Amino acid sequence: MSLLNIEELKKNYSTSYLAGVLERLNREETQVYEIMGEDDDLHEMAKEELKSIQKQKEEVKKQIQNILDKNIEEEKIANEIVLEVRAGAGGDEASLFAWELAHMYELFSVIKGWQWKITYESKNELGGYKEVSFEIKGKDVYKEMRYETGVHRVQRIPATEKNGRVHTSTASVAVLPIRKKISFEINPNDLEMEYSRSGGKGGQNVNKVETAVRLIHKPTGIDVRSTNERSQLANREKALMILTAKLQQLEEEKEAKKYSGDRKAQIGTGDRSEKIRTYNFSQDRVTDHRIKKSWHNLPKIMLGYIEEIIIALQSGEIGSEEE
Repeated sequence: MSLLNIEELKKNYSTSYLAGVLERLNREETQVYEIMGEDDDLHEMAKEELKSIQKQKEEVKKQIQNILDKNIEEEKIANEIVLEVRAGAGGDEASLFAWELAHMYELFSVIKGWQWKITYESKNELGGYKEVSFEIKGKDVYKEMRYETGVHRVQRIPATEKNGRVHTSTASVAVLPIRKKISFEINPNDLEMEYSRSGGKGGQNVNKVETAVRLIHKPTGIDVRSTNERSQLANREKALMILTAKLQQLEEEKEAKKYSGDRKAQIGTGDRSEKIRTYNFSQDRVTDHRIKKSWHNLPKIMLGYIEEIIIALQSGEIGSEEE
């Protein structure tokens, strides 16, 4: 938006007042120029007045530009994300941990007042998640959740362990922002689409009609699934939205890895293969390895009370990591 386009600036609620001020100063500037051309006696006085008006205009323009820059920055911070959780190493225990992580994020979303919806889930026989994806909407959701991407590790004695040994299992988390504006388009020829019947709740129609969609991006091999919408079309649109977010994230990861010494290098690249956090149940401790900081009261944390961890990551506060 051009600073010279006052009418456009007036339509923007955040710049409308300053646009009015700028419009008034422009009128005053024009009047002073007219006085300077008509009355030589007032020329010097008008010249000083002109300097004052032009100085005020520069200040107002700076304020408007700051607001516009802030608006652009806010557009980059998405208020909608796709959260994916996948079981890693550890068999059934990893799947159960993946379920617990997903439940933790769901409870955190409830605390924050965000909307939460399952787009796809695959469970094992114990009810743990092999893989699950959620759509979360709400103010600052990506800003708060962006640093959850990576490998989460759990250390505890599983319920099935007879000898009391501590097991280590993992689950990976990916946070994908859904942005209004994207920097690229997907070539339809690069897509392969598969349809199948959705399982689970939804009545007879869900089981008889092929509403579930799997979308494959052939150049990268990335595939996404959407099964929980009521129609094939809705699932296809949701899958395309998630795929776009994945490809956008892939580009951003590549860019992040080009640089070092900045905040992204300190907190992490956003790569899901990077080990970021350990949940040690026997020691009642969660440790984030990127900022070398630990928190206790693990049962409360698993109930969604992760705000303190989120804040520490956002501030980049470096602590002393406990082993």
